[in-house]
Amino acid sequence: MKTLLLTLTLTGLAAQNAAAQTTVDFWHSFGDAKRGGWIQARADEYNKTHPGVKIVPSYKGSYNDSLQATILAARQGKAPALVQIFEVGSQLALDSGMFQPVGGVSNVDFSDYLKPVINYYTIGGKVNSLPFNSSSPVLYFNADLMQKAGLNPKTPPTTFGGMMKACEKIKAANLNVTCAALPVYGWLFEQWMAEQGAPLVNGGNGRQSRATASNVDSAAARKIFQFYKDMQTAGFETYTGKLADTDGTNAIFAGQKAVFTINSTADLGNQMDAAKKAGFKLGVGVLPIPDGAKRNGVVIGGASLWITKGVSQAQAKAALDFALYMTNTKNMADWHKLTGYYPVRQSSVDLLRKQGWFSQTPLQLVAFNQLLNTVPSTATAGGLNGAAIQTRTIIEEGLQKVMGSQSVAAAQAETKTRVDAALSDYGANFK
Repeated sequence: MKTLLLTLTLTGLAAQNAAAQTTVDFWHSFGDAKRGGWIQARADEYNKTHPGVKIVPSYKGSYNDSLQATILAARQGKAPALVQIFEVGSQLALDSGMFQPVGGVSNVDFSDYLKPVINYYTIGGKVNSLPFNSSSPVLYFNADLMQKAGLNPKTPPTTFGGMMKACEKIKAANLNVTCAALPVYGWLFEQWMAEQGAPLVNGGNGRQSRATASNVDSAAARKIFQFYKDMQTAGFETYTGKLADTDGTNAIFAGQKAVFTINSTADLGNQMDAAKKAGFKLGVGVLPIPDGAKRNGVVIGGASLWITKGVSQAQAKAALDFALYMTNTKNMADWHKLTGYYPVRQSSVDLLRKQGWFSQTPLQLVAFNQLLNTVPSTATAGGLNGAAIQTRTIIEEGLQKVMGSQSVAAAQAETKTRVDAALSDYGANFK
């Protein structure tokens, strides 16, 4: 009888503990073992030191897939507490009404965040999400192939004109390689607009009022369309034929079939691994920009962490507490070392410097300096619009057409019409 009573008591206590435990579902978009595994490891650490909380990370597909799945789940009353949402999904997430500002859950000190990072996620004077993985584009180059072409790897091209001149030398060297594996990527278009100090959309780049028209027909945009056309016409660039296929251009570059590629700083770890495996020396340079433009800086890419409304206060607080733990000073420094993403916190940058990290890995310093030298403005804060997923694709399709037979003027006009129509259709939901 005593054994039975003891068993029943222990069973009851276990049930009470299970009921008292706060479960936080965390949906993210890192399906690879390196980054997804890092997130799971942080959750395991947190769960051990917080027995009343259980963080459950889950890979939910691409950024777009994860955002759409979250909105659907929220409508069904089954939303996860914590979600990783990519930067251009911020306005859509805000407009969905399904998320709560992180500062509303508990007081958060945002003073430690790098200015270009926190500037992007500050909308209407309010920080709605917690910065996590942040990146910007850089020029990657094969230093060995550059030398074979008679180019100096210590001075990689920094402008569109410089790229064209380097490509001419590479072509003349008969190395049987293409000059650049250049992805047709709307994110790069957005970066090149910002570098010229040009807003992508009206309304103060969508930050002072809702965007109703784009600047795709501007002189700044024309330089970008012309660059893609010139590179294609001269036979200086290659890609897979797919839009936004950075994995494809990475593979071309890693296979030493191209001397240059442009991609995210977040890919640096993978680029270094690929270069080592292929046996060539990797170099990193700043993002080449249009000739004559003053370098204004880059726009943050990547994603942030959002907390949904349809969860209990306990879940919301636990979600924020874990998010702050996962992105604390040490963890962000480690995350940067592992992936190449910026560590988002100034204290993490200070820690990395104290550890001598940038002396050991000078390639990382190029990306950091490019970010920290960004001039704050509405252009470099990044354009916001709720139809950004669609408008980014439309711009990519416009770039692809100009690489074909369409003239720059025609491609700009058509792209402008389509982007503005998408903005109008989206904006009609808020009249």
